[in-house]
Amino acid sequence: MRFFKQALFLLGLFIILLSGFFETAAETQTEKNTRRGELTIGLVPELNLFKQVERYEPLANYLSGRPGFRVRLKIFSRYGDVIDEFAHGRLDSAFLGSCTCVLAHIKSDVEIVARPVNIFGRPTYHGLIFVRKDSGIRTITHMRGQRFAFVDKATTAGYLFPITFFKKYGIEDSHTYFNETYFSGTYQDAVYDVLDGKADVGAGKNTVLARLAAADGRIKNELAFLERSVEIPENCFALGNALEGSVRHKLTDTLLNMHITTESLNILKELGVQRFVAASIKDYSDISKFAQKVGLNLEKYDYMGQR
Repeated sequence: MRFFKQALFLLGLFIILLSGFFETAAETQTEKNTRRGELTIGLVPELNLFKQVERYEPLANYLSGRPGFRVRLKIFSRYGDVIDEFAHGRLDSAFLGSCTCVLAHIKSDVEIVARPVNIFGRPTYHGLIFVRKDSGIRTITHMRGQRFAFVDKATTAGYLFPITFFKKYGIEDSHTYFNETYFSGTYQDAVYDVLDGKADVGAGKNTVLARLAAADGRIKNELAFLERSVEIPENCFALGNALEGSVRHKLTDTLLNMHITTESLNILKELGVQRFVAASIKDYSDISKFAQKVGLNLEKYDYMGQR
């Protein structure tokens, strides 16, 4: 009997320990970060790694402490990686491109709370198709058999827009129309691939081109822009579902009020924006319409597929 009681006690203890293990294992990264007093902000790769750090680090330093957390940046090499990180509960928040924003909301129901007003005073941007001025390419017909640089399958200006542009001229398969198509990974790389002759035609967004042009006169002097998209909602700031309510409010309020003080205005200037304004997923409804024009169902879209 004594042995039986001891066995029951050990069995009960094992069950308690085992349930505690599973409870800990089920804890999301956001919950772990909260316990450690940390907040992670993800970044999509509009610019290369070093440029993205240079651009967003002042903002991360400014936000640190204000919501009561140490803020660290997490920069991804692919747009789709950010979507997957949210889906697996490994990301607290992120600045997302317009297409990535919609896909992350579909996959994880992230909350869109803010978007920037850019240096042109607009909460929107537009996509551009560009070539070298000396390429001789001026029309869609001239592009046949050339090399085209997309950016990423989870981008609007870098993929959905050029695909829509091709479809307007009856081009259903860009892979057969062009001699080569590929994904550059960042808007910055798409620009320089065309400038340096790796690609003949590229797709980009006006805000990134303006930022690059401020430091490199070749962009203005050597690139020609052949097509412009409609206005597209600017990048969003999104919050993961596991983030605590008080932190969500403090973080959102801090962003939306950054344009009030001189200190934060200088940080916004470095970021390349005038201020942040409130946003929601409704602001990005046109992205789904963009996708529908080219026959893409974003609910089932393989944004991490063949590049």
